[in-house]
Amino acid sequence: MSRAADRFLKVEKFLIILSAISSFAIIAILIPFFALFLCCRYDVVCKILGTQLLRNEFLNALKNSLLAATVATAILVFVSIPLGYVLARVDFRGKTVVESLVDLPLVVPHPIVGVMLLVAFGSRGIIPLGIEDTFWGIVSAMMFVAFPLAVDAVKLGFLSVDPMLEYVARSLGASSFRTFLTISLPLCYRNILAGAILAFARALSEVGSLLVLAPYPETVTVLIIKWFDTFGLPYAVAVSSLYLLLALALFLALRALVKVGAYA
Repeated sequence: MSRAADRFLKVEKFLIILSAISSFAIIAILIPFFALFLCCRYDVVCKILGTQLLRNEFLNALKNSLLAATVATAILVFVSIPLGYVLARVDFRGKTVVESLVDLPLVVPHPIVGVMLLVAFGSRGIIPLGIEDTFWGIVSAMMFVAFPLAVDAVKLGFLSVDPMLEYVARSLGASSFRTFLTISLPLCYRNILAGAILAFARALSEVGSLLVLAPYPETVTVLIIKWFDTFGLPYAVAVSSLYLLLALALFLALRALVKVGAYA
């Protein structure tokens, strides 16, 4: 056997090992999904959708979740674009500290996020905005936990844009704002959309901080815990399945829009 063939076999064995590990990881993630849908009882789903009181409670929670996540994502996109650009293009003293602060919400346990927001912006907080048990309390919690995902995605997008393109535009007389608007921003739009999708998905899944800060008005994630405590596991499984199907459909639709935009 030649050396080339021997190297090829070694590479193939290596890829097989990597593929086996990857397959195991994917299967481990998929098992809970399959388990949820397999354990979902059709009669309970029918009861939720067919009983006016339960249906209205679920639909109101769904409306709160979608609306709050949309508002939180829109605000995060507006904030993350200038912040991501500054972190990608400007070198300044303390930049590492700022980048660490941006990622800090990733490591804060979510019940603590609720406590922090409560003592900061609650009725008796440092800045008494009274956001507890309000729609804006939900939005605040969602924004806090999704903030790093939106900013980091936008920052990576601006880092991928060649600064020479901006220098050329400036040398031809374009202002900083016009260069940003016509060169940097259009080349970064896919990352902005990706950051928005990740932030939206993270906002939809938030529950820990909401239980502390704003359990009312209810979101679907809070409703799942409430029904689990009140009616038991079958109802929690049913509403989780409904919410998961909707969230997956939204996520896939948004990803498809990003792909369509990439090929446009």
